[in-house]
Amino acid sequence: MQDDPRDKTHLTQEDLLNLNFIRRHPAFIFRRHHRSGLRSHIFQVLDPTEVQRERDGVLRNGLRAFPKAKPLKMLRIFRTRFKNRHEAEEELKRVKWVDTFLAPHHLARSNEFLVDLMVGRRLEPILCGLQDYVEGETVDPWSSLDRNHLGSLQKRIFPPGISLSSAEIEAWIQTVREKARDLIYRLKRLIEEAGFVPDLAGSGNLLLTHTGHIKLVDINNISRISFDSAIPLDDRGYPVCDKSIEALSLLEEKLLLKPIDRGERIYSFFLDPDRMKRVRELEREFHRTSPVGSYTD
Repeated sequence: MQDDPRDKTHLTQEDLLNLNFIRRHPAFIFRRHHRSGLRSHIFQVLDPTEVQRERDGVLRNGLRAFPKAKPLKMLRIFRTRFKNRHEAEEELKRVKWVDTFLAPHHLARSNEFLVDLMVGRRLEPILCGLQDYVEGETVDPWSSLDRNHLGSLQKRIFPPGISLSSAEIEAWIQTVREKARDLIYRLKRLIEEAGFVPDLAGSGNLLLTHTGHIKLVDINNISRISFDSAIPLDDRGYPVCDKSIEALSLLEEKLLLKPIDRGERIYSFFLDPDRMKRVRELEREFHRTSPVGSYTD
């Protein structure tokens, strides 16, 4: 009987190959990704030829280089336990809403699929996804996001051999701000028209790419917006809905270089000082009791 992968802190490639819905001899190599977190196991899907080159190296001008294999896709195996297939399909609908409003420029698109996991003698629905691989640097809404901060991200995003002039760096930073405007507009439309907000608060959930786009790479924790006095908590006890609205307000303020309109319904409700105080208390309680000590995906 195979172990339930949803109960494991980490999965090895061998664990993955032992799952009943994975081929024992796949055409690709799976490598555990460093961002596996609270809600999903994440594996890089790699070309075996590229892994071979990474291991053995290649000669370039008489020197042996060891180029790191770049993932073709990212495989996610969600930890969420669904009571039935209908509940799993409802989760899929949320993902499709996010895709509708944010793809392709602001989302690492994912092909989601439901499979039957053999648990003992039962079959249970488990959600998986094959997601586009995105290269970039983490955007933390609580960081400064000023000109110097964006400039430092640019240096890490562009390969060492590419040197931009001061004017080119300034133009790139301006591009980041312009594309952030579109991202914020689309997120607000998602909230207002569909009633959902993705997790914008988790560590590493937003990546800044070389094109200047900020992409959401984590779609594991999509909240339904509710204008209710009770503060909703996700299945791990984190006030992710409220923190995501706060993150949105910070992105708007810092990247668009203007104060937010606190008269907007989402901001007037979710950024109410008394409500934010209660959210901070819940957040502190989460960090106090969380086994990982911090909030990621």
